[in-house]
Order: sequence, then C-alpha cells, then structure tokens
Amino acid sequence: MQPERLRLLRNVASIPLADVPVLAGAEFRDTIADHVARDWRVMALYGRSATAGVRLYAVLGSGERSQLAIVASEVAGDRFEALTPRVPQVHWFEREIAETFGLVPEGHPWPEPIRSLGGQTSFFKVAGEDVHEVAVGPVHAGIIEPGHFRFQCLGERVLHLEIRLGYQHRGIESTLVGGPDRRSLALLETVAGDTTVGHGLAYARIVETLGGAEVTARADVIRALALELERVANHVGDLGALAGDVGFLPTASYCGRLRGDVLNATASVCGSRFGRGWIRPGGCGFDLDSRRVRDLVRSLETLSRDIQGAVGLLFSAPSVRARFVDTGRLGPEQARELGLVGPAARATGLSRDVRHDFPDGIFRMAQLPVSTWHSGSVFARAYVRWLEVQRSLAFIRELLAWLPRGSALAESSAPPLGPDRLAVALVEGWRGEICHVAETDSRGSFQTYKIVDPSFHNWPGLGIAMRDQAISDFPLCNKSFNLSYCGHDL
Repeated sequence: MQPERLRLLRNVASIPLADVPVLAGAEFRDTIADHVARDWRVMALYGRSATAGVRLYAVLGSGERSQLAIVASEVAGDRFEALTPRVPQVHWFEREIAETFGLVPEGHPWPEPIRSLGGQTSFFKVAGEDVHEVAVGPVHAGIIEPGHFRFQCLGERVLHLEIRLGYQHRGIESTLVGGPDRRSLALLETVAGDTTVGHGLAYARIVETLGGAEVTARADVIRALALELERVANHVGDLGALAGDVGFLPTASYCGRLRGDVLNATASVCGSRFGRGWIRPGGCGFDLDSRRVRDLVRSLETLSRDIQGAVGLLFSAPSVRARFVDTGRLGPEQARELGLVGPAARATGLSRDVRHDFPDGIFRMAQLPVSTWHSGSVFARAYVRWLEVQRSLAFIRELLAWLPRGSALAESSAPPLGPDRLAVALVEGWRGEICHVAETDSRGSFQTYKIVDPSFHNWPGLGIAMRDQAISDFPLCNKSFNLSYCGHDL
C-alpha cells in the first residue's frame, strides 16, 4: 500500500510530527510540482537539522479548497536537486536553504545567497554595447533599513534588477528555539514593526493551537479590529507616500496626518501606536469598555470622511493617473508563477486573501470582499489599497457594533505546548499572507520556528516589475510594493 504523499490540515491547526510524510527527493519534488500545477501554492519551504542531514518541509495551500498540506524530505549529503526550474515560486526559498545549511541546489538558475554574507557576493551582469550598471545602497538617504539594488541598464531603461538584502540579519527564528518564554511575544512583534498585530496574532494562534487554548468570541472580534486598524494605517500611509513620489502634495500631506490619527486610535486602546501588547496568546492584553467603543466610533466617522477627501483628490488628478497607470506592470501569470501575495497579487486580478481563503476567528462568520484590480501597475496596487481601506473601515464599525459580552483578556500565563507536534497559522497582514510554522520537541519547546513574511514572496515581484521601465520609475515602483527589509531578514 502506497503511503500518503501529503498530510492535510486546516489553518491554525497542529498535527503530530510523526504524521508528516517523509518522501524521497524525486517524489517530494514531483508532489510539490503536481500540486502547484493544480493551483496550490508554496507557502513555506524550510529546513532543519536532522540526524541524517537536513530535513526539508514544504507547506502548501489551496485557497479554493481552504486546505493546507505538508510534506517533508531528507537531504543526506551536501547537495539537493533544485525544484525552482519546475516551480519558480520556490526560487528564494531554495536559495535561503542553501545559504543556511551550506547545501548546493543543483540545477538552480541563480544559486547565489539572498542575503549579504560578509560582503562576498556575485551579481548578474548583462553584456552588450552601452549597457551600464547602477548600484543603489545598501546605505540609503533618510531613515530606512539597508538593502542593495543592482540595476543593469541600457540608457535609462532597466534590463534587469537584482535585489540583495540581509545586511542586518537578526536571528529571530533561531532565538525563538527553546521557547516560548518571556521574550517570545516581544520578538514576534518586532519581526516587522509596522506589522506588529499581524505577526503577534500569528504567533498567538500558534501557541493556542499547540496548547489547546480557547479564545472568547469577544477576543476574536477585538483581534480582527486591531488587524484592520493596522491595515488602514499602513495603506493610508502608503497612498500618501505614493502621492509624494509624484509630487502631489495635498494627498501626501493629508495622508501623513491621517495615518497618525489611525495609529493614535490604536494607542488609545493599548498604549502603543503600533499595537504592541494588544494581542496575547489566549486573548488580548487590552479590552474595550463602552466609553472607548464610543470614542472609536466617533473617531472612525471623522477618519472615514477625511480619508475619502484626501484619497479622492489623488485618484481624480489626471497628472497622478498619467504617472500611475502604465508604470511597473505585472501580469497575473507572472504573479502566479512568482507566488505573489497580498495587494501585489490582488492588483493583477488574483483573488488571494487569507481572510477569505483560509478564514480563522471572526472571519469564519464575517468575510470581507476580496479587493482586486486587473492591470498589475502602480495604479492597480494603489487602487487595491484604497478599496481595502474603505472596506476595512466599514468592517471595523460593524465589529464595534457586534462586540460580544464577556472578557477578551488573556490569562497571565500561556498554556504548556504539546510535545512533538507541528502547527501552522496564516494571517492576512496588510502586506499579505503571513505564515508561521512551529515544531515542538519532546518537552513541548520550539525546536523550529519558521516565519514567512509576505515580503519574502513579493521582493522578486519588484524586480520583474522594473524590467523595461525607466530607472527613474524605481522609487514609485518600490513604494507601490512597499516591502519590508526586516521582515525578510530574520
């Protein structure tokens, strides 16, 4: 009798580690490729040290079926056959595995490290008369994290962009091993500081499913409210920054202030503008009393009106549309092949949203429409954000009206975790799909904790969007993706 090729599970669920099928290398690759051909996606591909060498784990997902699946394989030597030629969306995953474990991904089209390793690196070069190279970073003007962009250009036209990150690799994943402990939540909230709620929620759901903890309906509602406030704040800030990149100052000025107003609404509940401490395993760190609910409702009414006015100016200006509409295009097939997520994917017409495809918590009962556009340009990425701002604001008002009775507060200590188990939690952060995978050892401590920020999927998309663009369009294209350096460098 043939063994099962995949172990199915749902979002926010744990299984015994022994239940994960371990396949031979060729069967492992065939299984992943066959499922991707049927519109599954690779949500995580990572390795951990094992007795025989390195064990690789792949987490796949089908939004159409609302199903996740996991499969593993052993690498005994110092090399493995690359899957990238058949499944391009694992391109960066395999490069990360290679640099982490010192393995050689045979057949990989560009097996360079994805992170800067002691300054020793090679870059792709385009040969030809009048082709020249432009290097940007890793040190940038202003307050920004380091990242290196290497352009191959013919005149002003970009032929190829290579992106190299990891200049401040922080070791968060390795630090989490042996936990959870008092530091764990604080570390997870700083994976990407502008996604404190998103990553904090994914971590809480990992701990809850491994520990068998229940969360009250009130906590579920307040968590969703926090997540959507984070989405609104960042989308409004991005729309203002995009306006600034094309010199449209009215929206740039207003949105900067309005982003601050949304952050202040979060701070009024938990004391942190970025939501630190609001989400905790087992519930929330802060509840909402009736006065705070009334204050939030009033604030949202004003915010909705002011945001409508500021962003309405942006999309009604012909000069803005002229800069946005045909810049940085990506097609749906490119987005599908690269495995893009979040607004970057939805801007190409792909309907990918964890809240809809893999719903958890209140999203099982109250689903938001998936906001999509079709052109894959800067305009589309901006317009999807605008659609999501409007829908999130309306949803937050509904959540405040639905708020169940009872307590949302978490217990002072998290439950002990089950031993020898694996758990997966997905959350739709404002940049897109957040994926956390945790494995426990025989004592119930983390032996592996893998984090996939949406930026990890989407950085290659920026490189493709810049092909055949003027190099002067890079700031605008870059901001339309607005990806995280630190969320990538874990």
